[in-house]
Amino acid sequence: MSDVLPVKNPVTLDAVSRSNRSSRTPRTLPVEAKSVVWNPSPEELRRFAAEMPNVRPTEFGNLNVATRVVSRSKLSTFVATDSPHEHSDQTITRAEYERVAKLQDDYIRTRDMLVVEGYIGNDPHFRTAARLIIEKANANIAAMQSILYYAATSEELQSFVPEVTVIYTPNLKADGYPDERLIAVDLEQNITRVFNSDYFGESKKGGLRMWNKIVYERGGLALHAGCKIIPVGGKKRVGLIVGLSGTGKTTTTFTKQNDSSPVQDDFCALMPGGKVYATENGCFAKTFGLNRQDEPTIYDACASTHAWLENVSQQDGGKVDYFDTSYTQNGRAVIRMQDIAGAADASEVTKVDFLLILNRNENLIPAVAKLEGPLAAAYFMLGETKGTSAGGASEAGKSLRVPGTNPFFPMLHAHQGNRMLELMKNSPMDVYLMNTGRIGGDEKDDRSKKVKIQHSSAIVKAIAEGTARWEKDPDFGYLVASSLPGMDDLDYLQPRKMYERQGRMDEYRALVAKYNTDRREYLRKWKGLSEEIVNAI
Repeated sequence: MSDVLPVKNPVTLDAVSRSNRSSRTPRTLPVEAKSVVWNPSPEELRRFAAEMPNVRPTEFGNLNVATRVVSRSKLSTFVATDSPHEHSDQTITRAEYERVAKLQDDYIRTRDMLVVEGYIGNDPHFRTAARLIIEKANANIAAMQSILYYAATSEELQSFVPEVTVIYTPNLKADGYPDERLIAVDLEQNITRVFNSDYFGESKKGGLRMWNKIVYERGGLALHAGCKIIPVGGKKRVGLIVGLSGTGKTTTTFTKQNDSSPVQDDFCALMPGGKVYATENGCFAKTFGLNRQDEPTIYDACASTHAWLENVSQQDGGKVDYFDTSYTQNGRAVIRMQDIAGAADASEVTKVDFLLILNRNENLIPAVAKLEGPLAAAYFMLGETKGTSAGGASEAGKSLRVPGTNPFFPMLHAHQGNRMLELMKNSPMDVYLMNTGRIGGDEKDDRSKKVKIQHSSAIVKAIAEGTARWEKDPDFGYLVASSLPGMDDLDYLQPRKMYERQGRMDEYRALVAKYNTDRREYLRKWKGLSEEIVNAI
């Protein structure tokens, strides 16, 4: 059992190691609280969460929470700075940050709190000590975050000093901010304060957003990416998959090719030389449409008693329905890496071989295209896709451009493109654009074709094995496949021929002109972006 201790002035607590009850080390928090439970066990967290009125047990024996807020609150997220020109996203002044921080600190003095500590990353030489401070009334968030952190030893916890901290009050409104919610990011102190959202993603991304800056300052780039190892002829081919939430990043990472092994689901650090570092000891998986036939690895992990579900529909008796979206399409699950069959440790990764940039398009983007030279950095910077419910109602179904497909990079977005170009030159890798949506129109157009999981899997296998043949696309300058094992329908590989066959070339030419013009204008708007990237389109 962990200790429940009142906080006294000054903010110094006696934290007691569960493995050595006689050892006491002063612990400090940046805030005071009515009481604090330090690093509660999984059993304690489950017991606390089971008392929540919005939590129900499922048929699998795990818990499912229905939250008020069902996606990230992008419009309520602000970086605290008096130098707004150093950030591409919206900001608040340091004075305003101090004001809201005091409001939150005053509120916490009247609340019972939980503290969860661990590491972002598992490499002893490249890991970030992280701490979550959360209201006990929302214990599920602490339980989910404790799965994703890599564990600190009992000895490390006795003198634990966090490099990033998330202070989270789901039940405190932020008057004057969109939807009375606020995510205030202090990059100077590496503290993120969350107000009035009970969606777990704000905890997870709160730490990772600050970690983005740390990685950049170390000479690398944080990628919103999955990572997998694919055996090919006695060698291990390593792939990174970047993409916005809901575009197939997790599915592509966990779908098997040649008995492949998933390494990481959501964020990786790419360093000079192609070295990759992991971030999380689990996965925050989107569950809409989840079924054992298409995604057995994720399905089985979600059925573990250790998994935590969020906003997943349940029928009477606790039966889970991954297809019912009457509450939200953004149902989620936090699963442990140890419950994911065949998962590999990131320490096995020495160098990246290929990078996939996901784009959930629905017209003329082929199922796969090969990008060479600065064009690869340009498409990385474009970050094109269709928005999903994961980004909130303001993004769902809309055409988006998010540099690097990383909405959590807290500095100037031009830095992402320039650093990626630098890393590609330093350690060349094959780069591909993958469409995980449709070809030839949306789902209402019976002339269109859906890119299915099986298609994407065949593409990833061919990329790893080097069995695709490529030719130049006359309209966009990238390479399209003239043949690819497992993909017999050329419409998926060369949309131009599909539009030509269907007598739609006027529509096709108009789309080509629009894309090329819009892309050039978009890249030019990022001040400081390398001319090599800007001129690549």
